[in-house]
Amino acid sequence: MAREQLEVLSKLDAAKTQLYHFTAIVIAGMGFFTDAYDLFCISLVTKLIGRIYYHVDGAPKPGSLPPNVAAAVNGVAFVGTLSGQLFFGWLGDKMGRKKVYGMTLMLMVICSIASGLSFGRDAKAVMGTLCFFRFWLGFGIGGDYPLSATIMSEYSNKKTRGAFIAAVFAMQGFGILAGGIFAIIISSAFKARFDAPPYEVDALGSTVPQADYVWRIILMVGALPAAMTYYSRTKMPETARYTALVAKNMEQAAADMSKVMQVEIQAESQKEVQAQNGQSYGLFSKEFLSRHGLHLLGTTSTWFLLDIAFYSQNLFQKDIFSAIGWIPHAQTMNALEEVYFIARAQTLIAICSTVPAIPYEHWTLRENRIGFVVLYSLTFFFANFGPNATTFVVPAEIFPARFRSTCHGISSATGKLGAMVGAFGFLYLGKSLEEMSGENEDGLETKV
Repeated sequence: MAREQLEVLSKLDAAKTQLYHFTAIVIAGMGFFTDAYDLFCISLVTKLIGRIYYHVDGAPKPGSLPPNVAAAVNGVAFVGTLSGQLFFGWLGDKMGRKKVYGMTLMLMVICSIASGLSFGRDAKAVMGTLCFFRFWLGFGIGGDYPLSATIMSEYSNKKTRGAFIAAVFAMQGFGILAGGIFAIIISSAFKARFDAPPYEVDALGSTVPQADYVWRIILMVGALPAAMTYYSRTKMPETARYTALVAKNMEQAAADMSKVMQVEIQAESQKEVQAQNGQSYGLFSKEFLSRHGLHLLGTTSTWFLLDIAFYSQNLFQKDIFSAIGWIPHAQTMNALEEVYFIARAQTLIAICSTVPAIPYEHWTLRENRIGFVVLYSLTFFFANFGPNATTFVVPAEIFPARFRSTCHGISSATGKLGAMVGAFGFLYLGKSLEEMSGENEDGLETKV
């Protein structure tokens, strides 16, 4: 009769919290930090891009992205992320977590830099380049979702596994915060060096030529945290659970875990591995659906519903802030000032937590905007405090090792489908309200 559990996995589950746990959190977490920075920094610069490339002489307000361009710029990364979650999630179960993790990281580094470049100087060339590379950036980001969660799950001990996976996910908030802080710094530096009048005073002069560097720098800086952790990721051994239960190499699993845990672990025989695995069944087989069908339905549906609200709120904060008067009207600012005010507002929200309750009209009044921001911040806090974290943690815990990365990828991809519903739905709803109210911003701006 085989032992109740393989020694290497038993030792891993029972291990005390050690340095390698925190090392894994930092390495996996920095990938997720980069994911958040890259996905959400675009919302900081879309208004600036509209001013630069869609200026219309004599228009009462600054240029803005046309609806189809705005939809593409905001949504193309989500399409790439969804695709990457499915592909790399599956590949992580086939080739191993470590190899595929390195692929996604390098793709993120290259495409972050390329997103700030352009093939030409006219609007079509710039937007085409931006959308092309943000799709592939999203593709790499998509792979990071299932792999970072799976690696942390498989490195952790049983007692602290959920907390450690949540710690990786918490880096999303820091990535959003870092994007806002960096945008404040870079816009302030350029504003101090290249001062310009407001749009209503000098429409053309309000956007200095050097402003074109600002959005490019903000996007390209996303490559730095990913590049800084690449070497550390290549030095991480493959997870013992994958090596033992999927690759079925007990000697290597024992050797890898002995090294990181600094204890001697004996490798079991192949027969014991087979006994531990039990009968084999395939993904989406009757056995799989019987055992895990409801689990997969639960992880996909909850992530889908959550991300409809979460991503629409994050991407279009600037439009909500404009609507309540927390950000000055576009025509009263120059281009760099607008970037600064948008970044400052979104950073404050990220610091506080990251919609208002009935009656809504009360909170749209200018004198009540502080209360609006407080309530708005609370929606982000409680979204992250509970459901947003658990949607990331649960798929990494409840599926077998040989399906774990794939099922996490499917779950997170469904979330990105919800993100696209929220992003595109909010964008076109905002345009409809804008036309009804007579405004001409690139997102939601109603008369208050």
